[in-house]
Amino acid sequence: MRVYIPSTLRLLDDACHTGEFGPAPLTAYAVTPALREWYANGDDEELEYAAMAQAARASVGLLAADPGTARRRVVVAAEVSAVPPADGSVELGDAQLELHVVIPWRTLAAVHVDAAGAAPVVGKAADLWEAAQNGDDDAVFALDSCEAEDLLWYATQEIPDLLAAEGPRGGLRA
Repeated sequence: MRVYIPSTLRLLDDACHTGEFGPAPLTAYAVTPALREWYANGDDEELEYAAMAQAARASVGLLAADPGTARRRVVVAAEVSAVPPADGSVELGDAQLELHVVIPWRTLAAVHVDAAGAAPVVGKAADLWEAAQNGDDDAVFALDSCEAEDLLWYATQEIPDLLAAEGPRGGLRA
């Protein structure tokens, strides 16, 4: 099953050096029964995009928790054995699942990252993350504005070069 793991450049750098994403449990996003039911007319590609979009939104929350990392959303696509929840315990349209394993680097399929030019929009959303979670309209608008920014696709062999271009540990540049 293809899962989308929200991340940051700093967390991606850590995983690149350790060879895995962890520790478990990990929050990931995938085409769950709840997502499939919500997008009943969506094809597989649309469903995958919706799951990735939810992961990208969660990446903003990770950025809010780590103000020292570059303000770019990161979503890691990986192939794992996972069983999506089907017990009705999730909200309709939710793609979130909890993985109780670490994700080995070898299972990565690709990484999706904001272009450097998206940093002001994404940074503003990260700064207002908590207010958005509390329903503040301006903060929710800032978070929704991230969706207008396209995530760039990187093959797994391109990740070391991407991280090297960001500087030590995926941090902000001076």
